[in-house]
Amino acid sequence: MADIAVVGPGAIGSVAALAVQQTGRHAVTLCARRDPGAIRVVDDVTGEVTDLTMPVLTSPAKVDGPADWVLLAVKAHQTDGAAGYLGALCTPRTTVVALQNGVEHVARVAPHANDARVLPAIVWISAEPTGPGEVTVRNNISSLLQVPAGPEGEEFAKLLDGAPAVEVELVSDFTTAAWRKLTTNAIAGIMAATGRRAAVYQREDVKELALGLARETLAVARAEGAQLPEEEAEALVGIFERMDPDIGSSILFDRLAGRELEWDARNGVVRRLGRRHGIATPVSDVLVPVLAAASDG
Repeated sequence: MADIAVVGPGAIGSVAALAVQQTGRHAVTLCARRDPGAIRVVDDVTGEVTDLTMPVLTSPAKVDGPADWVLLAVKAHQTDGAAGYLGALCTPRTTVVALQNGVEHVARVAPHANDARVLPAIVWISAEPTGPGEVTVRNNISSLLQVPAGPEGEEFAKLLDGAPAVEVELVSDFTTAAWRKLTTNAIAGIMAATGRRAAVYQREDVKELALGLARETLAVARAEGAQLPEEEAEALVGIFERMDPDIGSSILFDRLAGRELEWDARNGVVRRLGRRHGIATPVSDVLVPVLAAASDG
């Protein structure tokens, strides 16, 4: 049995906590800024509802000892705000699984983690808050966590083995996989900028904008060592064209709720690294300030 703390019981954190609960093998605690009350996870395909039954902490001062595993599920821009929990939960024997968007997981999390191991993860989970204490998972899309192949990734896969809520996949070329996901995150920024769900990608002008954004993101990805040819752009934009028109993205849900946006980890990084490599990013040069301004508002 392992002691597991889930920091950030939002949509992704709740699904991660559900997966741990489903194994029946571990002690799990939710760590939040405020008491979320009862949390239930709804499967939108079967209608099945599962209540999370683990204790909730609302302050790092209430942590009574280090955890074996920390599943960090706050948004990338909220990592500094989770530093108190990371400091209380982590020792060099802890593994922090960064369930976050972006390609800078280790650099972002490690400074707060007391020399704990940081395992980056690529999150492919379609979940959204649908009411007070309720998270709905769109299980017509497989819920997948990708982690680097190797001993730490194998340990994490064993940790959640048998949990139907998520599948853990070991990835040999994590850089390529992370940049493929980041490209989809960057494209989804258009939803937040327009305030619309996936139906927006049915517009030909938006499709062309998305293709331009995908191409420049992939150019930066290749400069960073990812094996992603330019032709990948059409395939990734095609994912959005084929989506149920009502599908949204976490950055859209935050925009609609008036919350701060995760724009830097998802879109700003393309512009920043593009400049480092001397790669033009004309779509990001416009989109990033728009998202930053929306976040400020």
